[in-house]
Amino acid sequence: MTRVAIVGGGLAGFVTYLTLIHGGIDPEEITVLAPDSDPAAAWRRRAAAIRQTHMRSESDGHCLPTSFPGLAVRDARRRRTLTPLLRSICDRYHPTVIDFLDHVEELRGRSGWSARVRSARVERVRALADGFELDGHGVFRHVLLATGHPGNVVPEELRDDPRTVHAYEPHDYAKSVCVVGAGLAAATEWVNALSTGSTVISVRRREPARRPLNVPRPYLTRRGLTAFHRLPDERRVATLRELLAPSYPPGREWDEPIARAAAEGRFRVEAAVNGADQVICATGFLRGYRHDPLLRRLVDEHDLATAGDRWIVLDTDSSVPALTNESRTIALAGVSAQWAYPAADTLMGARYAAHAFLRRCRTR
Repeated sequence: MTRVAIVGGGLAGFVTYLTLIHGGIDPEEITVLAPDSDPAAAWRRRAAAIRQTHMRSESDGHCLPTSFPGLAVRDARRRRTLTPLLRSICDRYHPTVIDFLDHVEELRGRSGWSARVRSARVERVRALADGFELDGHGVFRHVLLATGHPGNVVPEELRDDPRTVHAYEPHDYAKSVCVVGAGLAAATEWVNALSTGSTVISVRRREPARRPLNVPRPYLTRRGLTAFHRLPDERRVATLRELLAPSYPPGREWDEPIARAAAEGRFRVEAAVNGADQVICATGFLRGYRHDPLLRRLVDEHDLATAGDRWIVLDTDSSVPALTNESRTIALAGVSAQWAYPAADTLMGARYAAHAFLRRCRTR
């Protein structure tokens, strides 16, 4: 029986693989089951669609198994300047998308990742006495599910509107554009459309929070995470809903073009979609395990505990308690692991789940 399987070949699965081999797991013991061997494929498409140029993450936003050295160190070495390091200390270093993708490709090449990927789409996980059978692809003692976002959200009332496109799908900008949503993708689309001369109408249900990272920094610390784990289920659900509300970073790159356009009459906020030439849904992803067929089936067939009709209840190490014991492990990574780590859909969150999974693989 091959010891370890990673289901999902995106960035969370990639970070897990790199962490496992860094921690001493033989690559020959690892199987990656994924339809695509490019770990950045989905992320690259989304970044290209919204014309993203820089990472929201700071120097920790990389795929290496350890936080240091990060991309700021890599950038400082290449440019022979301390500026990236100083900006990182002040939480103001944001690597370019090109630098990040180059970093992924470099790690992909030297880690042997592609040789470990088996082209497959897993639709069912079946628990056995000493492991898990993965939809006819073998039995594995330790399994990490990193299936990614289950799909884009388009409001029901806009699905049949010919003007509608999702922000994460390829598109240009019309003369007048309604942007639905208020998070980072929406803010990026406001600035993108304004730069082409469009008039932009921002349609939002609430004002977005302004913060540098996806979640407030205390939730990325050991103390903050311990306090989060101590919350009773109802409080934890409420906290997650609050943390996952729309937000985008503070900064002149957003504020100045929007202020100029508002003064020119080219940017305004409205409560509903109007007669604009184009409607861009910057409404993010479908949320909750029910939208992921593999996770939904896992919950239904094994009667797993859930919370808030969205999250699978996990231990603090991102493992599924009802299916994990001294001889086997099944754990989640990426967006589906938010019950254990609020920023699970970030690269920092991927490392958190990966290191916990490594500990299980090394000791069992």
